[in-house]
Amino acid sequence: MIMNTEVVAVKQPFDFQLFYAIRERSLGRVMSKLKRFLGRHAEQRLSELGFTNFKASYIAFLGNLEEHGTTNNELAKRAGVTKQAMSKVVKLLEDDGYIYTVKNERDSRSSQIFINERGKQLLVAVHTCMEELRAKFHAIAGYEQVEQMIDTMVLLVREIEKDTGPLSGSPCIP
Repeated sequence: MIMNTEVVAVKQPFDFQLFYAIRERSLGRVMSKLKRFLGRHAEQRLSELGFTNFKASYIAFLGNLEEHGTTNNELAKRAGVTKQAMSKVVKLLEDDGYIYTVKNERDSRSSQIFINERGKQLLVAVHTCMEELRAKFHAIAGYEQVEQMIDTMVLLVREIEKDTGPLSGSPCIP
């Protein structure tokens, strides 16, 4: 007698309810939606405050500038983008009046990038925008929960950066 040992897989129908429940709490999905919301809110509020044609993605670049100037290469490294991509953003920000560049005295092939007064005003406006959002989040979820969420995210970033180095910009240090 020959036994057939082949296992036949019983196909069960895809469980959409389970999929929806999982999707609702997907870390990637939630983080992505919050990032898009933050960007949309910031761009709208900044436009209302006179910073038109400013993209929320540029905030990370401005936030990586140092008081005594930063090179394009260093900015690209901190932001996690190519030097070419950073050069394009630097040109846009300079054309829009948020930064200025000065030839590097030690290396004529590069420039030091500085934030100007309009750029500083923009960073203050961004901070104000983010505080408005924080207050909105406090009203929705409560002060303690929002602050705990931020504390947890800072902890996660710090621990990840111990292994990987800064994900972009300066390390998330206490």
